[in-house]
Amino acid sequence: MPSPLFADRPAPRLPAHDAVDALIQRTRRLRGDVDAVRRDAVLFDEDDPQRRRQRALCELAVHHLDHLDENLGRLRAGLPGGDAGGPPPETGAAPDAPDACSPPGRVGSAEWNLLTDECTWSDELYEIFGRPLGSAPLSLDDLPSVLLPEDQPLLTSMVTGCLVDGRPMDGEFRIVRPDGRTCTLRMTGEPVLDAEGCTASMWAVLRDVSELRRGGRAVDRDGASTRHAEHIERTEHRLAAELRETVLPPWRGSLRLPRQGRVGLDIAAHHLPSESGGHVGGDWYDAMELPDGRTLLTVGGLTGHGVPATSAMAMVLGALRGMAVAGIGPGTLMGHLDQVLETSLQPALGSALCCRFDPGTSLLSWAQAGHPAPLLFRNGSGGALPTPDGVPLGSSPSASYGQDEVRLFPGDVLVLHTEGLVRGCVRGAGPEALLALAPRFARARTAQECVRSLVEVFGGAGRLDDACVLVARAGA
Repeated sequence: MPSPLFADRPAPRLPAHDAVDALIQRTRRLRGDVDAVRRDAVLFDEDDPQRRRQRALCELAVHHLDHLDENLGRLRAGLPGGDAGGPPPETGAAPDAPDACSPPGRVGSAEWNLLTDECTWSDELYEIFGRPLGSAPLSLDDLPSVLLPEDQPLLTSMVTGCLVDGRPMDGEFRIVRPDGRTCTLRMTGEPVLDAEGCTASMWAVLRDVSELRRGGRAVDRDGASTRHAEHIERTEHRLAAELRETVLPPWRGSLRLPRQGRVGLDIAAHHLPSESGGHVGGDWYDAMELPDGRTLLTVGGLTGHGVPATSAMAMVLGALRGMAVAGIGPGTLMGHLDQVLETSLQPALGSALCCRFDPGTSLLSWAQAGHPAPLLFRNGSGGALPTPDGVPLGSSPSASYGQDEVRLFPGDVLVLHTEGLVRGCVRGAGPEALLALAPRFARARTAQECVRSLVEVFGGAGRLDDACVLVARAGA
């Protein structure tokens, strides 16, 4: 505290007991509220970096309020009429509060007299520095010897500015105690002037802020961890989106296949992202002309999101294309595709729908693996085709898959979609809404017009997941 030599400054007015009591009660109430938030934060997943950061911030705030309560108690005890010899009033901290028996943030004071070379330390300061009571306090020349080397220039600058330029001190440095423990101290102080305005001594208050700084560093580490995780998530999202765009068919708009034949298919497809756009799934659509003149139509999806799902989707779609080009029928193809997933290095589950259209006979052969059946719209009404046997890909070793056929007539509209089209909607766009599009499909002149109708109904319906849809319209 200021020396008696500090006589050219007016003495501060001491606060009344009632004012200090009110501050203590307000601090305790706030501390209880923050501690309740801290306990709630502990219940969340420990692996969540955001929750760890919130908990660390709460613990840091609790520490600050504990220290404030302790120092207000000391202030109250030192006021005239206070119980200066007794302990500070009970803090009211929760029994499970950290360091409740030995609260951090100890405060000590010191004064260095430049005229007599005397040095006076409070008992608390001896405890902070880990030095025995009654031993010689450290002089200003000796004080840097207990600091970490990299912090010594800061202390020298603070002391020089105080003694030479008369500036107040306020800074932090780290000391090494005799027991080897490193502590972080905050030092605030002022020069004490004599009657002629020259510096006669220097006083300082030193506070152990080690616990606070450790809490602050934990918050910074969690913040850095959160930012790093967010960066990784953004990078993976970009890679997954780029991989998806690379693998899916390059054609956009309408596609007419095959180029020769009695009945051709006008084809259009679309990918509907989720409302948040935060996840890239493993859904696909594809249409291609096979070497024998027939047309392949397929949609499907794998579980999961991000790079693992899109890379697995690329593998599956590549295998599917290769087997279709080799002339393997839809039912047998589904069985081989199931084996591909089971023997891959990254096993996955999924569903698929594979159709092969023969323009010479107008027959559509198709098979499914745990996937919604194609919807056939004809003469203003529509419904799902009877479903042949099939289980999800990767779910059952040596599974067998059935195959069915249906004849298409000019004007028929075939809709293939992944599960997320209907299941991923939350605002009323269900299966009934899909079948209710039959009149619009009947009036449509192209497959692209049918896709636009689907996007109008399902594209902005608060999607929880992404989806793919493919429309094939039989022409004359």
